[in-house]
Amino acid sequence: MAMTRRHLLQGGAIAAIAPALGKAAGVPVIDSAQAQTGSGEPVWRHALSLFGDVKYPADFQHFDYVNPTAPKGGVARQISIGTFDNFNIVVAGIKGSLAPPAALINETLMSRSLDEVTTEYGLLAEAAMHPDDFSWVTYRLRKEARWHDGKPVTPEDVIFSLEMLKQYSPTYASYYRHVVKTEKIGDRDVKFTFDSPGNRELPTIVGELTVLPKHYWEGTDSNGRKRDISATTLEPPLGSGPYRIKEFVAARSVKLERVKDYWGASLPSQIGLNNFDELRFEFFRDNLVALEAFKADQADWIAENSAKQWATAYDFPAVADKRVVKQEFPINDSGRMQGFVLNLRREQFKDARLRRAFNYAFDFEEMNKQLFYGQYKRISSYFDGTELACSGLPEGPELEILETVRDKVPPEVFTTAYTNPVGGNPEAVRANLREATKLLKEAGYSVRNAKLVDAAGKPVTVEILVEDPPGERIGLFFKPSLERLGIAASIRIVDNAQYENRLRSFDFDIIIDVWAESLSPGNEQREYWGSQTADQPGSKNTIGIKNPAIDVLIDKVIFAKDRAGLVAATRALDRVLLWNFYVVPQFTYGFSRYALWDRFSHAEPLPKYGRSGLPFLWWWDADKAAKTGRRS
Repeated sequence: MAMTRRHLLQGGAIAAIAPALGKAAGVPVIDSAQAQTGSGEPVWRHALSLFGDVKYPADFQHFDYVNPTAPKGGVARQISIGTFDNFNIVVAGIKGSLAPPAALINETLMSRSLDEVTTEYGLLAEAAMHPDDFSWVTYRLRKEARWHDGKPVTPEDVIFSLEMLKQYSPTYASYYRHVVKTEKIGDRDVKFTFDSPGNRELPTIVGELTVLPKHYWEGTDSNGRKRDISATTLEPPLGSGPYRIKEFVAARSVKLERVKDYWGASLPSQIGLNNFDELRFEFFRDNLVALEAFKADQADWIAENSAKQWATAYDFPAVADKRVVKQEFPINDSGRMQGFVLNLRREQFKDARLRRAFNYAFDFEEMNKQLFYGQYKRISSYFDGTELACSGLPEGPELEILETVRDKVPPEVFTTAYTNPVGGNPEAVRANLREATKLLKEAGYSVRNAKLVDAAGKPVTVEILVEDPPGERIGLFFKPSLERLGIAASIRIVDNAQYENRLRSFDFDIIIDVWAESLSPGNEQREYWGSQTADQPGSKNTIGIKNPAIDVLIDKVIFAKDRAGLVAATRALDRVLLWNFYVVPQFTYGFSRYALWDRFSHAEPLPKYGRSGLPFLWWWDADKAAKTGRRS
């Protein structure tokens, strides 16, 4: 299960926590935990969970992790890295650069709680129902749900949103490809029919649908021009959420204001959330400039992604006198793969032996010591940091699943536990390079005049495409190791717009990419690794994988009947991805690092799956703020 709104929030600007809403007054629901295990006619449920576990009953008052009496007020100033020229989420990833705040003004049918793994509570929808075979789902919209112009949210809006997102967004087209029919069946009811039964995730991922106002997008702007939902725009769109765009300076800043008459403010699960009167986003080209702005108190917090910066750059007076505090928040809500992506659309990368040689050339241990102050660990799974990561040799249900594709996967899947090469000292590095040379020789490569050439005598050359200085540093560290193998490697750094355009058209040899994995993977795996997305511009299958065995294993993940089956299928998928050496795994850290001016507070403890909770779980603390020299 992907977190689609989270994918829209880029650059570390905010913690992507969508407000989770609960029971609406008068909804004819039963406790969803009971409904999930029942049989017979479908019943209305106040919440949906992938495998039936629902913490909060239909009459809950507020989530446990909020302060129900949190004061409202104040301004939260935050940092976004990059630039923007678009507020239209429909074409995000395809056209222009989306302003991350634009993802906060619209709402979804359902929204997740942050202290449960896979449970969604009603947001725009007050309840949902589906049959035991998961062949369809119906959502009932809340009577009180309103757009910021006062008009009601309607089934027509929901149908329009799905159609537009599927038509113009490769991500949504892949994610909702199984929804074959959407229809209004009542004044407030929308039914989604799926292409086949048994896909238990589909009702919940439909609940993640971002709903857009049909009347707005089919209308005209202030100049009388008809709006075009397939184009970028800097006209602040109409939304339904607790915040709306107040003002902006193109490419530089966006201000959101809290909607004082927000329709959902009194719902139980809204209590304690969205406490700031204004959210300000300042855009910076790179992290170093952003850090200087933070030090000068031009922003209230900064998410620090650089281990070097975290270790060396926060020795300034405000830290010493505790007006600025450094905090690390555990990442429990997702796994992660980050690595050098070897573009399979390039002929030279079609041979797995060449790809594996690149992994032997990567000396993570030395990089960790030189660049990262020893803070990181090497990634060894596409689901690193979760129970979904494979380990050892396959056994039990995982082995049974892998047997179904035995003739289509590398034999090592069954005989050898996957591990990355280990460097860190001259002897280990030499041994790894010897192994890499052996693999290259087996693949038909040889060294002539200190250059690696293929069987036809063509030199092996690669360009590592990056978009920022941290990526450049990592590429530059990797470059000498590749050159020791005779590979001519270059590093090319381009601006954000050019980088995005080249990614969309898959015009690269090697990039650094990241895939964040939820604790319940599902249909999004098709976009990440599925054959049907390999040639789809803008898809997350940046590797270009077209592998029948992986397609089969993705289906095993999607159609898992219980948690144990999901874990087994995901581990099998993970193992096959690893043994194909599609990426050179890099590194990870199990915490989000933040430095904050100490003028805010939050309830204790923060929810397990909420990371920092910034800014939605925090509030302005006037007493603290006065000590830092800021009063509003």
